[in-house]
Order: sequence, then structure tokens, then C-alpha cells
Amino acid sequence: MEFSFSVTGPPKVDLKDSYDVVVIGGGPSGLTAAIYTSRAQLSTLVVNKGAPGGLVATTEWIENYPGFPDGVAGAELGRAMQNQAQRFGTEFASGEPEEIHLAADPKVIRVAGQDIKARAVIIATGTTPKKLNVPGEREFYGRGVSYCATCDGPFFADKELLVVGAGSSGVQESGFLAKFASKITIVEFLPTIQAERILIERFKKTGKGSFLLNQEVLAIEGEETVTGVRVRDRDSNEEKLIPAGGVFIYVGLEPQTEAFADQLKLDQWGYIEVDSNLRTNVEGVWAAGDVVSGATRQIAAAVGSGTIAAIEVEHYLSSKS
Repeated sequence: MEFSFSVTGPPKVDLKDSYDVVVIGGGPSGLTAAIYTSRAQLSTLVVNKGAPGGLVATTEWIENYPGFPDGVAGAELGRAMQNQAQRFGTEFASGEPEEIHLAADPKVIRVAGQDIKARAVIIATGTTPKKLNVPGEREFYGRGVSYCATCDGPFFADKELLVVGAGSSGVQESGFLAKFASKITIVEFLPTIQAERILIERFKKTGKGSFLLNQEVLAIEGEETVTGVRVRDRDSNEEKLIPAGGVFIYVGLEPQTEAFADQLKLDQWGYIEVDSNLRTNVEGVWAAGDVVSGATRQIAAAVGSGTIAAIEVEHYLSSKS
């Protein structure tokens, strides 16, 4: 889930001044936590930017989440989780926290200019796609550079595309892009393909793509829009320009923890450190999902951690009442 912290417009609901629990982030872990806390009769607010489900909503099709033998669309799964939380009374604020004070008792989160008090906080802000940080990436974002095949794939009908990253995400989303593109080249920094075998075979069956391994992306080039990607062979040092009408980047994820850097203990990569019960170093604050240090970044694991955090919050608040 991409989660930056800046001032946004007002939420879609009239917020109360205080809640038992505020969940920051609306991916699978945050929504699961909200289902549990609301069902336990704890007043719960979820503050979330973007579509329900976070990064899940940008995934075309999910096949490894239990209970869906034929798979499920990521956006559909995210909406279902949010609807379930709402059924138990969870309230939602569409936007981002402008200020967060976790050391206070109660905690204070400012949303759309309003200070919201919370007896407990669950942080489930997730991750955002890593950037290549090469010339042209920022300049052509939205004009040929994308991090979401599901969002932008239909805009690239009959174009030659380049996908950066031969991990499972890159190869799976390339299979989706093959519905639209005339040709797809997957460029990988490592000398081997890292994706699951089943995804590789599916991509090969599209007949539209190939892999170019052991390559470093040097720059994304273009005029009004992207026209090509310059790469360097890491063995020969030979450079070449690969023609492309669009570039989709899948080179990993980074945690959305900037707002907590001076309040919570983070690991060397910026993920939140927690104990076995998902408690952070600040009393009354838990973290769940992909934002947690050492997390297994799968939907089922995120749902499990949201469950643990919610149950721990319930026990904590019960002990204080």
C-alpha cells in the first residue's frame, strides 16, 4: 500500500473526537484488525489512503489466498474485507494522518484538521514499490512509467513494454500486461529468474515475452512519453537502448514508516520492530502486516498478524478499564 503523510481533504464521515482503536492503514492486516476490534465492541476508526486492500487492490488475480479455489481479484478481496469491517461498525476516514503523537495517553492522530484521541493504535501502513532512482523515472511517471499493471495496463494496448524485475510480482504482472501489449521484455539485474515456476510458465505461454538477465537499468528515455530504456550488460559492460512504449517497475518494496521514525524503534531497513505479540516499543501501539520487521509478506500472513494485534489490543484495553 502506498502511504505517504501529507495534508489531504476531509474524510467522508463525521469523525468522533475519540475511539478505542485507530488503525492506520487499510490493507489486509489493518482491515482484519478492524473486523476483530469492531466485533469486540471496541469503537474503531481506520484511516486509509487509496483503495481498500492497499497493494492487494493493485493485483489483478490472487490464487494463494485460502477459501478461493478459483482465485479472486485483488480489488474484490479488498472491498470485501472493508465491507465486513463496516458491517461490524468500523468507521473509515479517507485520507492521511497529518500529525501522529504516539507517546501521548491517549494517543492523538490529526485527520483533516481534527485531533482524534485513541486508547490504542494499530499501525498497518504497509509498503510501497521501490524506485529505480535512475534518470527519467520521475520525469516520465504517469507518461509511460508505472508501478501498477492492473491500474495502467489497458492504456498500453499494442505497445512494446519493458518490465523491470523478474521476481514473482514482475512476472505475474507481465502475464496480465500480455493481454494488451504487443511485446514484453522482462529485464532483471540478477543472472537468474526469481519468480515461481508456475508464473514463468504462464508468461511463456503468452508468446509475447522474453527475459533479459544480468542487466542494469541506466536510464528511461523519451520525449513526451517513454520511448525506450537504456541498460548495461553486467558481464560485458555493453550498453544498449531497448525500445519501449511503457515501463513497469517491480524491484521490491519499502516500508511506509517515515511518520514514525522518531517515535518507534525501526530496523535498519525502516520496518517497525515488534515483540512476539506485535507490540512496538511504545505502550498502547501495535504494528501489523508488511510494515513489521521480518514479516512474511503474503496476504494470509498479513491477515494473521492483524488478528493477533487486534486480540492483543482487546486484552490490553480490557485490563485498563
